[in-house]
Amino acid sequence: MDATDDTPQDWAALGLRRTPTQQRSRQKLAQAIAAAEDIVLREGVDVITLPRVAAEAGVSVGALYQYLPDREAILAAIVSRYHDRLERLLDDAIERLRSDPRGEDPVGGVLRAVVAVYQDEQSARSLGTVAISADADAARRRHKRAMADRVHTLLREAGVLDGVDDERGAAVARVAFASADAVLHDAFAAPEPERAVLLAELERALRASLGT
Repeated sequence: MDATDDTPQDWAALGLRRTPTQQRSRQKLAQAIAAAEDIVLREGVDVITLPRVAAEAGVSVGALYQYLPDREAILAAIVSRYHDRLERLLDDAIERLRSDPRGEDPVGGVLRAVVAVYQDEQSARSLGTVAISADADAARRRHKRAMADRVHTLLREAGVLDGVDDERGAAVARVAFASADAVLHDAFAAPEPERAVLLAELERALRASLGT
C-alpha cells in the first residue's frame, strides 16, 4: 500500500472504528496498514498485534487504537482495501465501456487489470482463507456478490449477454467471476512460468465460454 494513498473512498471502505479527517491522522493510518501488510508477507498472520504494527509503522499505539483497535480490525482493513480496489477497477471498466463501447476488452483488458491488482496485493491475497471474524466473513461474501454483479453489468454493456435474460446472465457472470477468482489464486500460488501458462489458459477459457 502506498502510504500517500488518501482518496476518500479508500477510507470509507475500510470499516474503521472512526474515519480519519486530518491529513496527519490519515498518513499515520496509511503507514500502519502498509506496515501490517509487510509483516504479513514476512512473518505471517499470527504475529500481527496492535503494538507490533504500531512499532513497525513508527506511530503510537494510542494513535492507531482509535481507528484499528485490535488484530481483527487490522486484518479486516487490509482485506477491505483490497476488495475496494477490485470493485473500483470494475466500476472504472464499466464507465469506460459506456463511454466507448469499442474501446474496452471485457475479457482480456479487464482480466489483465485484475491480474495487476493480484500481483500488488500479496498480503491481502494471503488472507483470503484466514478466519478473521464473522463480520469479515460477511464482508467477503458481500464482495463476491458485488464483483459478480459488476461482471454481469460489464458483460451486458459489452453486448456479450445480448439475447440472454437477466437471471441466466447473472448466473453466467457469477460463474465467470468465481472461476476466474479461483484460477487467479491458484496461479499466484504457482511459480513462473507455470503462472503465465495458467493465466493464458484462463483468458482462453473465459473467451471461449463467453463467446468473445
